[in-house]
Amino acid sequence: MALRLGDVVPNFTQDSSEGSIDFYSWAGDSWVVLFSHPADFTPVCTTELGTVAKLKPEFDKRNVKVLALSVDTADHHRDWIGDINETQSTNVNYPILADPDRSVSDLYDMIHPNANNTLTVRSVFIVDPNKKLRLTFTYPASTGRNFEEILRVIDSLQLTDSYGVATPADWKDGGDVVVVPSISTEDAQQRFPKGVTVVKPYLRTTPQPNK
Repeated sequence: MALRLGDVVPNFTQDSSEGSIDFYSWAGDSWVVLFSHPADFTPVCTTELGTVAKLKPEFDKRNVKVLALSVDTADHHRDWIGDINETQSTNVNYPILADPDRSVSDLYDMIHPNANNTLTVRSVFIVDPNKKLRLTFTYPASTGRNFEEILRVIDSLQLTDSYGVATPADWKDGGDVVVVPSISTEDAQQRFPKGVTVVKPYLRTTPQPNK
């Protein structure tokens, strides 16, 4: 059965390019981005893994660990990493899960038979420190992912967990946010001293409270 938002994600123990990983232990108190790839030595995946390596300091700042997955072996991954480092001018600095038996792919419903019955689609799972699933993306194998968008979503999730706000369309860190409907305008004016703009009774904005 497919995972749904708010579900506690299942644990697993699996080999990787950096040795065996028990997912819960490895994740610890961090957020996690788990993202899958159709296969090793494929062109779009090579660019994605290189991009994530370059962005890893941004994930680190947000207390996020990144974990890739492909249905090939750990030895195959390690060979591929050499190509990624060379062609993308970077250093892969996070593990790639080996899933030749498709156990994790099946556990997380990463194989969509009508797209390809053996290879994973480009799935993304954002998992919070309580091991709850907070977001999923699914891309076709032909389309590389936008990891800046994934960072934007993490910024939104972490902000909205801490304050009574939501983020509007195309929001970026530092932009105005929306006061959630469960907070009255009177309470919002007390809670957000930077000011509350009432556009409609149900649409109220305030400057980002942690900036």
